Amino acid sequence: MVPQQNVKAVAVVKGFDFEKLCILMLLCGVLLMSTSCKVEKIDAQKKEVVIGLVENESGAAPAGTAAVGSVAEEVASAELSAEIKKVLASGDGPHVIKLKNGMSVLIKEDDRFPLVNVRLFVHAGSAYEDPKQAGISHLLEHMVFKGTETRGPGETALEIESVGGDMNAATSFDYTVYYVEVPENEWKLGMDIVTDMTFNAKIDPEELKSEREVVLSELERGEDNPGSRIFKTLQSIVWKDTSYQWPIIGYRDTVKGISSEDIHAYIDRLYQPQSMLLSVVGKIDPEAVAKEAERLCGSRKSVNPVVPPTAFPVPATGKTTVKIVPGKWNKAYIGAAFPIPGLSSSQIAGLETMCELLGGGETSRLYRKFKYEKRMVDSISVSSLTLERAGMLYVFATLDADKVDEFWKELMIELSTVDFKDFTDREMDRVVLNLEDSLFLTKETLSGMASKLGYFQFFEDGQQAEENYLYDLRNINREQLQKLYEEYFDPGKLAACMLIPEGVEADPQSFEQAVAANWPAKAKAAAQADASGPGEAATIELSNGSKLVFIPDETLPYTAMSMYWVGGDADLTPEEQGLAAMVSQSLTRGTESLNATELEDFVSDRAASLGATAGREVFAINAKFPSRFTADMLPLISEMITSPRFAPEELDRAKQDQVSAIKRKEDRPLGLAFRNIFPFLYKDGSYSYFHLGMPDHVVKFSREEILAYWKKQSSRPFVISICGDYDREELVAFAKELDGKLAVKDTAVSVPTSNWGGEKDLTMTLPDRNQAHLMVVFPIPGMEDEQATAGFSLLRASLAGQSGLLFRDLRDKQGLGYTVTAFLWQAPKTGFMAFYIGTKPEQLEQAMAGFDKTVRMLKEEDLPKDEILRARNILRGEYYQEHQSLLSRSREAASLIVRGFQPDLDQKIIEQASKTDAAQVRELINKYIDWDNKYTLTVKP
Repeated sequence: MVPQQNVKAVAVVKGFDFEKLCILMLLCGVLLMSTSCKVEKIDAQKKEVVIGLVENESGAAPAGTAAVGSVAEEVASAELSAEIKKVLASGDGPHVIKLKNGMSVLIKEDDRFPLVNVRLFVHAGSAYEDPKQAGISHLLEHMVFKGTETRGPGETALEIESVGGDMNAATSFDYTVYYVEVPENEWKLGMDIVTDMTFNAKIDPEELKSEREVVLSELERGEDNPGSRIFKTLQSIVWKDTSYQWPIIGYRDTVKGISSEDIHAYIDRLYQPQSMLLSVVGKIDPEAVAKEAERLCGSRKSVNPVVPPTAFPVPATGKTTVKIVPGKWNKAYIGAAFPIPGLSSSQIAGLETMCELLGGGETSRLYRKFKYEKRMVDSISVSSLTLERAGMLYVFATLDADKVDEFWKELMIELSTVDFKDFTDREMDRVVLNLEDSLFLTKETLSGMASKLGYFQFFEDGQQAEENYLYDLRNINREQLQKLYEEYFDPGKLAACMLIPEGVEADPQSFEQAVAANWPAKAKAAAQADASGPGEAATIELSNGSKLVFIPDETLPYTAMSMYWVGGDADLTPEEQGLAAMVSQSLTRGTESLNATELEDFVSDRAASLGATAGREVFAINAKFPSRFTADMLPLISEMITSPRFAPEELDRAKQDQVSAIKRKEDRPLGLAFRNIFPFLYKDGSYSYFHLGMPDHVVKFSREEILAYWKKQSSRPFVISICGDYDREELVAFAKELDGKLAVKDTAVSVPTSNWGGEKDLTMTLPDRNQAHLMVVFPIPGMEDEQATAGFSLLRASLAGQSGLLFRDLRDKQGLGYTVTAFLWQAPKTGFMAFYIGTKPEQLEQAMAGFDKTVRMLKEEDLPKDEILRARNILRGEYYQEHQSLLSRSREAASLIVRGFQPDLDQKIIEQASKTDAAQVRELINKYIDWDNKYTLTVKP
């Protein structure tokens, strides 16, 4: 079985590496789709106030009476038991099990204390609210203590406290967490309470009415806190026009307007098992816990698609903003903030190190200067807050009102002159040690251990994230810190809020002018397009039709590069079939200065990947490498393109490999089928070629033919797409230099439209095999017809997979074969829809009848609404699953743009599909899915 994210690559391939991918899918089948979620990192000792994590401060809900109920009670299947044992046998843990509905279960045995901590994280917080319902996440957190379908108000707290346990809940921007800690012998009660609260909250209208008043009182209390008041002001400025701009607790008007129906709709939308992590840590039997998790949660359904959140861009340099809030304060309170990337950024460890050095404690630079030496402030701190999609750097100071003007001026001067070369080794080591210490000491308690393990699993996809963070932390240097500082401590992005005692004159404009006078903004706006750092997504036109595309993603310190040309097989004559594939195999086997093994060593030493591929209408080079090796990899890639070695001995090896690949394909039924399907379907043009050629021709290719092909191919206009963390200026220079070296001419190859073949049936025999393989193929329009592409994409999604119509009928009902599916292939001007089944030879006739029956049904009846909805969800889910890796995104952009499409074509197709109804799909079926005009390819034993 292969993971779901591979399916889209095989099912809707746009004319590239099609045969290999189809074989992988058809041989292996399909697993259910799973998702993962991320939430912000919380430093319990320092950031909780800043983040505004809203807890039920009483520690528990009001007491009441008890009546124990249960969720769905199913005994774990033998298959689940085997999977549980397999996972639990992998080491000491934490162990993570994925239930069939997508819920993750984290289990960690820790027998230090006779306790068990149970937490349930839900990817639902204030950032996922409708602004008209701001505060609904937090209000729901309160309401779960007011009763479930089986427990009355306060009964959950009564049951937990009666056994000596403790419970609470918390809401943040990106998540809500419910948790209990109970004696070891009450672990089942703890799991039952947490899951009951999460899934079965009653939301009684009368209870909601009273609890609204409790929340409004809490809101008013927060406004009395200077730190909370400042943070709410700053978040509306720094995160303007994002879903982080309103407070977690909401506003008076929005809280008053939330109904029980609103809350139930919110639960239905966001409380999906696939968006949850159940964490159980303590003195437990891991296998028993896993089975109990399945019993309590396994029957829950994930009914809505989950779209991975997209990071909010860090705003470009703008202007300083200062707000003054006079009030009945005894002291002055100043908060200053700068926008930074969110949790997924690879810069987090550096940003935290920078903040610790500047204002992380009594030994920090700003504390020593303004508190100890100048005695201007009562306190001052600098911290970084990283949420899922955005973050902020936050400077907070408390001081006497008569010192505000002087302090502000001196603070601006100090920030304008920060140089990390001035920090000693002792200071650097101290900060790293303290950050490590705060991470490790959190795990001293069972609750802290559960919190951190849950964070790294739910928020950063696994415990390796902790090791990555520690590695980054221990390897940060002053040069990197200075670069980060100059990027984010930008006066043009500064937002400040000052709470000033009444009667003290304070003009926001004068404070803004003080910033300009003492910390002149750098000319970043114009320079950003060409300076270091990824900048914004953009396309740069080079000479003679070539293009350079930037897709920034600083999540990891890696760069993916895809370079595409139109060409590939389309640049060949019929006599040259296989030559493009031969060149792609030979290109990476040495350069002018490196032989094949030296090149392999060079790439491996840098943990990089580098390869070339020829398709039926494109030629591509793809590379991925840690960003710190960019200066090494770019010259290598340039030399490989401009001065390939094509050594005779390596060409001989490439020929041998290609002939072997042909023979391996023809040894496998599906390999044989896909090797022959294009020559069978098309009678002329490059689509009709044997992509790998014929063995007797391949061995005769000369070095001169290979050089001539590459000279012609590489001189055509190209598209380079860069995705990840990169130095923009460096890559622009690389692309321009390469464009000049290749002497690119604006003479893109024209891919002729191939004509369909006249023969409608092809039967091949592969002796001594067991199964027969049947493909029924229907010609359809190409990618240029977006409406047709959207409709056929929906049809493919409704037919394919284990829940597809073909599988349900031919396999589940009729028992025909192991694999039955549908797939879609499209080039710009042509394409086909195919039905496939692998079955017993004696069942071929029945399988063909099953396909015929399906086509007749599709022509006569609209697909049911639930099938259309399922297909839409599949398309959206497949797209985001497939486009997680940097290289998948760089490939998508380059391959589409080089063929004349916009880089977001696939997303547009998904949006078009979301508007396409069953009647439109049936119209396409009646127009193109013609049983009398089908092509049939069969491989028999």
